[in-house]
Formats: sequence, structure tokens, C-alpha cells
Amino acid sequence: MELPVFEEVAELVRAMAPDSIGSVRVRAHRRGVKVWFDSEAPTKEHYEAQMLRRSYVDGKDGMAVEIGFHTEHKDAAQNEAVVDHISSSEKKWRKELGKEPEVTTFYGADNWRRISEAWIEPDLDDPEITFEIASRLVDYATAIEPARK
Repeated sequence: MELPVFEEVAELVRAMAPDSIGSVRVRAHRRGVKVWFDSEAPTKEHYEAQMLRRSYVDGKDGMAVEIGFHTEHKDAAQNEAVVDHISSSEKKWRKELGKEPEVTTFYGADNWRRISEAWIEPDLDDPEITFEIASRLVDYATAIEPARK
């Protein structure tokens, strides 16, 4: 039996994430997957791959998959402090993640912050897409988790 896309991504993240970044926790749903480490309950600072309207990305119709790190505390200043701390080692994590990640406000929620990228119109029926999404999510976690410490 084939798993839905983001449930399969969750299983792949569990298998691919190195032990050195912590105990992997995941929560998959129809439109995405959230990944965090060590804590039983989901945290306000986590990694996520999720479908979103393409209009958030480039103003056009369609869909995109956003992949990266989120900080979703109620207080915008707290979120900004988290991103500022991570950005202090940006040179190091950019070597692993490249130019794609944007460091900015979250799509449609100005008080949240993100370090993420969006893939425009990915083919979710492609048999390789779940591996590609999971791999990129693990890339984010292995690059950014050390910067969060």
C-alpha cells in the first residue's frame, strides 16, 4: 500500500536524519509534514514541508511546496530573535543549503519568521518527489540545528 506523499516524507525523514541532531519527531497531514527534535510535543520552532498557494510565492495561480525552518511564537520579536541568532552563523549553513533559502516573514503571517524555499508546481505524482522533499528537509535540519544551539 502506498502512503500519501507527506506521510511518506515523514517516514523518510525519520530514516535519513542523523542521530547527532536529536530524536526525530514528525507529524504528517494531507498537506504537509512538521519535523522537530527531542520534545514529545511539537515546538514553535520546527522544520516543515507544506503545500501552499503559489500566489504567496510569486503572485501566480497554482501551488508550491515550501520547505524549511519556521519559528511561530506569538511574539514577533521572539521570532525575530530566533532568526537573528541563526543568521549569526548564516555563512556556515549557507554552504550546506545554498542560495535558495529566504530569511523573512512567513507567508501570510507577518509575526512568524522562516528560513525556507518554495518549489513551484512540483509533480507530487513523481515517484522521486517524496525522497527529494525529505532529503531537503533533512538538509535544513542538519544545517540549522547546530546554529540554534
